[in-house]
Amino acid sequence: MNMARVRIQTEDFDLSQEVARLRECDPRIGAVCSFVGTVRDTGALTGSVDDQIRSMELEHYPGMTEKAIEAMIDEAHHRFDFYDAVVVHRIGVLQPSDQIVLVAVVSSHRAESFQACQFLMDYLKTQAPFWKKECTPAGASWVDARDSDDRALERWGISSTNR
Repeated sequence: MNMARVRIQTEDFDLSQEVARLRECDPRIGAVCSFVGTVRDTGALTGSVDDQIRSMELEHYPGMTEKAIEAMIDEAHHRFDFYDAVVVHRIGVLQPSDQIVLVAVVSSHRAESFQACQFLMDYLKTQAPFWKKECTPAGASWVDARDSDDRALERWGISSTNR
């Protein structure tokens, strides 16, 4: 079954359905690796009411974002031996614990799936044209890329272009 490798949507996604579509009738597949990111309530981590995330809003440039993520998947194919991948990224207003992003990769061996999945997620965190706004009791603010995300990308030999 031929499916879109990249989907940007407001609707939630189902990990098991996405993996089933990737694996469908392909006996070569011996490994599936996936990552699901969720809206984290920073206040729950710090214990501070001021840091509490009430909601997160994600925006993107339609067409441009999908093209950039397709290019990321192509780059991953140049680096790792895997059969297919899917990236589903949600936009709109999300609440704590909502799913934001899915990256799933299938290959014949686990090492390639793990590496490709991690590479794609590191790339997404710093290079994908998304904008995040967090709403807390103190107000709303746009979220910048973290230094730790830039360092994660650098381990793949890529410098962040976000700053």
